[in-house]
Amino acid sequence: MLIADTSMLVSSEQQVLFGRRILITAPRNYALRFAQAVLRHGGLPILMPTIETDLLSDYTELDAALHQRAHLDWIAFTSRNGIETVLHRCDALQIPVKELNHCHLAAIGRDAERLREVGLRVSLLPSEPSPRGIVAELAQRPESRGQRILVPAPAVEGLEEPDVIPNFVAGLEEIAMIPLRVPAYRTRVLEARRYQLELDLIRRGAVDAIAFSSAGEVAGFLAMIDPPAAGPAICCFGPYTAANARRMGLEPSVVASDFSSFDGFVEAIAAGLG
Repeated sequence: MLIADTSMLVSSEQQVLFGRRILITAPRNYALRFAQAVLRHGGLPILMPTIETDLLSDYTELDAALHQRAHLDWIAFTSRNGIETVLHRCDALQIPVKELNHCHLAAIGRDAERLREVGLRVSLLPSEPSPRGIVAELAQRPESRGQRILVPAPAVEGLEEPDVIPNFVAGLEEIAMIPLRVPAYRTRVLEARRYQLELDLIRRGAVDAIAFSSAGEVAGFLAMIDPPAAGPAICCFGPYTAANARRMGLEPSVVASDFSSFDGFVEAIAAGLG
C-alpha cells in the first residue's frame, strides 16, 4: 500500500516552528539535512556554517591502515565524514569496498544507513548514538580485549580540539582495546567576514535560536562574535555538545535528548521555543 508524504503540503502556519528563524552552524555537508528538518517543521533556516570539513592533502596514514586492513579487527566511524573519507580512499586505492566486511564496523545513528547502502555490514550500532555509546557496548564484549580498532578522525585546525575523539580513544584503551587513530579529514574554522549579514541579524535580535550540533561549531561561532547578553536561545544536539558549550561560556536553553537524527533535534528546539 502506497503511503503518501504530505508533510510539505501542510500550511507552514500550522507547523510548530512557523515564523521562527533558526541559525544553523553545522558544516555544509550536515547543514542541508538539518535545514530540511527545520523546513519540515515550518521554521526558517539561516545557514551559517562556522566550521568546514574537507579532504586532506596527505592520506599516508589512512592509506597505510587500509592496506593493512587484514590486521584490523574493527573500524569505528564516529561521523558521516569518516565514512565518506574511507569510501573515497578505498576508491582511490582500488580496494573493493566490500573487503571492509572483513572487519567489524561500528557506526552511530543514521550513519549506519550509509554503510548499508554500499553493501557493508554494521556489527555495532549503539543504543546511545555517541562515541561513548560505542565504548559502552564494546565493553560488554569480552572478546574485544586486545583487538585493534581503526578510528578515522578529524585533523582540527584553527581551534582547540573538542574532547570527543580524545575521550573516545581513551575509553577504548580503558577497555583494553588497541585504537589506531588516523587523520581522515580536516575540520577548520571559517572567517567571520563572510557572515556580516547573519551576524548582524543576531546582534539585532532577529534570530530566535542558534543550533549547535558539535563542540567545534560552538568554538567557531565564539571566534566570530561575542553573543549578546539577551540573545537567541542556545540549542545543543545532545549532552556532549551542551557540556562543551557551557565550558565555553554559553548556557543552553535546549538540549535534545533524541540526538540520533536532526528531526529529533528540531522537535526539541520547537518544544523549547514554545
